[in-house]
Amino acid sequence: MASANPYQTYQQNAVTTAAPGELTLMLYNGCLKFINLAKVGLEKNKIEEKNTNIQKAQNIVNELMVTLNMELPISKNMMSLYDYLNRRLMEANIKNDIDILTEVEEMIKEFRDTWKQAIQLNRQHQHAAGSSGI
Repeated sequence: MASANPYQTYQQNAVTTAAPGELTLMLYNGCLKFINLAKVGLEKNKIEEKNTNIQKAQNIVNELMVTLNMELPISKNMMSLYDYLNRRLMEANIKNDIDILTEVEEMIKEFRDTWKQAIQLNRQHQHAAGSSGI
């Protein structure tokens, strides 16, 4: 039986074959997408759309929280930041506050961009180690 939606099949394959670092990047990008959709919903006074998308962004933040390796000191800091973002998303949802959504969006962008740099540096390091015979 062929899939009714080839794009959905592609997305599923992308997720199931992605490296852990790539999955985190996908989570950040998904969170940004849902925050943007929530802002659009708020601007168009589509409260249900805003609510649904903020909840999706919160689900992603929760997923980022549960995947932290709490044995690493930086994870405790990230847990605090993710908890803050989650509370701000709740507040944005209750108050219909686009400024809070923008604040969360900016923080998630910083996390995403830093994560992307870390992946690139790791790849460069692995490539250099591989070509030097290490």
